[in-house]
Amino acid sequence: MTTAMTMSSTIPSLGSSAEVDTSAATTYTDVNGLEALKTEPTSPQAINAVAQQVEALFLQMMLKSMREATSAEDPDSNEMGMYQDMFDKQVALSISEHADLGIAKLLKRQLTQRAAAAQSAALSGAPDTSIGHTPADFVNRMLPPLRRVASALQVSPQALLAQAALETGWGQRMPRNADGSSSYNMFGVKAGEDWSGARATADTVEVSNGVATARRTAFRAYGSIEESINDFAKLLASSPRYREALGTGSDARAYIAGIGKSGYATDPEYSHKLNQILNSDPIQAVPDNRLAKL
Repeated sequence: MTTAMTMSSTIPSLGSSAEVDTSAATTYTDVNGLEALKTEPTSPQAINAVAQQVEALFLQMMLKSMREATSAEDPDSNEMGMYQDMFDKQVALSISEHADLGIAKLLKRQLTQRAAAAQSAALSGAPDTSIGHTPADFVNRMLPPLRRVASALQVSPQALLAQAALETGWGQRMPRNADGSSSYNMFGVKAGEDWSGARATADTVEVSNGVATARRTAFRAYGSIEESINDFAKLLASSPRYREALGTGSDARAYIAGIGKSGYATDPEYSHKLNQILNSDPIQAVPDNRLAKL
């Protein structure tokens, strides 16, 4: 289900002739390597560099997993391991720069389309379809309807907040309809054969047997945030696969553990990411008296 990327609120023309120097971004040891991308975040050069960096991250994770699976544990190899990790990171960047693995191409297409939609909306005066401009805005908008369904499902509203934040990048990244409007799909619910409602498509990365694959996926589209939340609650309540997640009361981590085991997402790190968001300041800052009393 998905990773967030926030673009500058000032969208330059995609047809701009300004050149952005991204050469330093191909050397991971240069901490200022991506600094140039901030000047023209939606330029073709910047989008290409960012896409390569993301693909390199996947490659580096794969190299690390392969090395850990084949090498023996050596308590005296800390220094060697550090240099090996540095080498793997640079190799991953080099491979992503010269080879086409599909992930970078998918991400470039997604970023380009999003930049074009943002520019079009800015020029036409169309309303912003993101759910707030900050994580705090997202929490304030999502908490009231989530409290209601959390009470019905007997789960922690904080856990549902964390899941919605992960799936949408704090409300900034949702599948869009053909006309560019938001699908209001707050939980990354896919549109299977049994779904007869509206659909929105988006590029995703699915993980199967440890291998990440880029796909074009259909998602359910809704008319409002409340409609999305209610449908998500209905999905959880109607399927036995989510039984371990429901009825966990105020124990947010118990819900997260249950939803992780259910296979809701293909990402093997799904539960870990949810716990990280659960511990984030925007959610932890929610006063206890604002949470649903189960």
